[in-house]
Amino acid sequence: MHKLLPSSLFILVALTACVSKEGLSAESSKPPAGNAASSLIVEEFADLQCPSCKAAHTTIVKPLLEKYGQSIRYEFRHFPIRTIHAFAQEAAEAAECAADQGKFWEFVDDNYANQEKLSRKDLLARAETVGVADADLFERCIKSRIKRDTVQAEYEDGIARGVSGTPTFFVAGEKAPTNTLEALSALIEAKMEQQKL
Repeated sequence: MHKLLPSSLFILVALTACVSKEGLSAESSKPPAGNAASSLIVEEFADLQCPSCKAAHTTIVKPLLEKYGQSIRYEFRHFPIRTIHAFAQEAAEAAECAADQGKFWEFVDDNYANQEKLSRKDLLARAETVGVADADLFERCIKSRIKRDTVQAEYEDGIARGVSGTPTFFVAGEKAPTNTLEALSALIEAKMEQQKL
């Protein structure tokens, strides 16, 4: 027996289906930060609406990249906690859309700086602020929801690896014991010694 979709959900599905996907890609094109060629991978599972992630971006991520940027490949992984952050999923998808135009990290930086502004209108304005070249392509990318599965795959990977909150960091596949600059630095140093970097 089929259940009828609520009218608002039906309209959203219908509108998404009507958006042209020409020139769009479902794949992630976000680049790593730091040294893309490094074998030492540091991953952060983060939620773009999470206040703790915003704080970590300034107090942990940026100092880590300043200190170890030549030695580590820093990967951002989406982990939108939709049950408490209503705009996290769309913000993650928008960041992926910005990545397609080479503006992922600029988008993330601006997102955290203006985290209280996450409506669709705000995300479209953010793209202009960070210099996305093709605003129409960016808007179609968001409206099409073409990045939904990419974001969901990263979320599910996080669940499989024991992520239960954000931010959560991994260094060479090992979960960091705490979210502090000191703990992450110690783990990076230990892995660098093991890999002789």
